[in-house]
Amino acid sequence: MTRHPRAAILAGAALSLCSAFAVAADPYPTKPITMIVSYPAGGSVDVAARIIQEPMAKALGQSIVVENRGGAGGTIGTNVVAKSAPDGYTVLLTLSSHTINPAIYKKLSFDTLKDFKPVSLVASAPQVLVVHPSVAANNLRELIAYANTLPNGLDYGSAGTGSPSHIAGEQLRLKTKAKLTHIAYRGGGPAVIDVLGNQIPALWVSLPAVAEFIKQGKLKGIAVSTAKRSPVFPDMPTVAETVPGFEVDSWYAMFVPAKTPQAVVDKLQASVANAAKDPDIQKKFLAQGAVVVGSSAADLDKRVTREIADWKKLAAEAKISMD
Repeated sequence: MTRHPRAAILAGAALSLCSAFAVAADPYPTKPITMIVSYPAGGSVDVAARIIQEPMAKALGQSIVVENRGGAGGTIGTNVVAKSAPDGYTVLLTLSSHTINPAIYKKLSFDTLKDFKPVSLVASAPQVLVVHPSVAANNLRELIAYANTLPNGLDYGSAGTGSPSHIAGEQLRLKTKAKLTHIAYRGGGPAVIDVLGNQIPALWVSLPAVAEFIKQGKLKGIAVSTAKRSPVFPDMPTVAETVPGFEVDSWYAMFVPAKTPQAVVDKLQASVANAAKDPDIQKKFLAQGAVVVGSSAADLDKRVTREIADWKKLAAEAKISMD
């Protein structure tokens, strides 16, 4: 009588163990992956997602569904991923505002460092400082000198308070002590229209938004914000060539919830890195004014940690805050 229950227990344990091994051995992914884009459809982050969507899906052997959850500087979509299951089936593609938001928002519903695991830096794109052709300056030194001759200084527009373009403008102001006054717009589009119409003399904005206007001579490109020159405009200097230490990178990067298994993170990272090697993908990003990267998770982790500290310091000095 005592043997049968014991045998049943042992058999049950063995079955459970086999099931556990089967689950552990179950190859990821086994179903479609949702890529949450933290900005609206049609924007630069959405375009980046659409570029890598197909090569990632091919490498992973599963379809990837892009879902736009824009609003509040990218924090709405970011919060969705922070609260999602850490199983690799919900990933975040977001902008460099990911590291700016902790510096400017008084309260966030997630912890940027604790609630996410970095996967890969997908691509890097510069902000560009442009001016209306009527502005009497053709390079950064001349523009700073010109701004300082004006009684009220030089107005510059940005895509909005706390945007990478705003951060670029304020970093330039703080590092050079130039007389620059920020004008926040609700997106880069309206700001571009106003600088083209000479309603504002200068603008910091993402390169793709004004690339054609620079080529047509409708705007003057002064400098790019990244550490290296853009291959789209190789003759346009970086700000750092005049102001050492200046860098603002409007990057696109992928993250997953913090408790996602490392093996899953590694597979996702490998799929991004593989896409980054594809010449066709490189051309598509270059057409958007960006350079595809496909970094390691560790490199992205270091960047996020460094930038959060940098932007908190800058936000405090420039008195940038959002409710």
